Amino acid sequence: KQVLERSSFDYNSDRLICLGDVSDGWPETKEAIDELLSIKNMDYIMGNHDVWALQWMETREAEEGWLDQGGRATCDSYKDGVPPNHVRFFKEAKDYILERDRLFVHAGILPGLKADECSQAILFWDRTMVRQAMDLQKKEIPRQLTPYSEVFVGHTPISSPHPMKFCEVWMVDTGAAWSGVLSIMNVDTKEWFASDVVKDLYPGVK
Repeated sequence: KQVLERSSFDYNSDRLICLGDVSDGWPETKEAIDELLSIKNMDYIMGNHDVWALQWMETREAEEGWLDQGGRATCDSYKDGVPPNHVRFFKEAKDYILERDRLFVHAGILPGLKADECSQAILFWDRTMVRQAMDLQKKEIPRQLTPYSEVFVGHTPISSPHPMKFCEVWMVDTGAAWSGVLSIMNVDTKEWFASDVVKDLYPGVK
């Protein structure tokens, strides 16, 4: 709510592309999805934690590994049951979005491949592209890694209060699941807004 308010986001006329993993971060997964569903023009991209959450919603079976990575908080947020539109929210999520030569994806793609040539495992989980982009930028030899003019990703947190660009890759995960902030960026102007440090919004919660 903070980043939407601070960016003066209009729920009826503005468009939000969400890069995934609304699940498993903090105690309010259900409330967060309700908020996203109230946005008229909202495109949701599936994240790896969302895959786990959907599996639990459909089967009520939860692996201990997922529960220990935030899944328990997601389950607890649905103490009154899972609304059908929340299951539909994840089932209708996109693997990626490609518009005007710009790619939006949760984790990344393999360098040299297009998004439609990559499996869901790559799109939801793989960090090869972002690691290469960060390494090249660090060595001050930036080069084009993908067929796209810009790529916007979540999944891999950075220790920065704002999105950062490495080669053509914009990394937008600013560590909200840990000790960082949640950020939102206008992809045309590159103006960004950040929440308070998220752990301070949930005192006493690990």
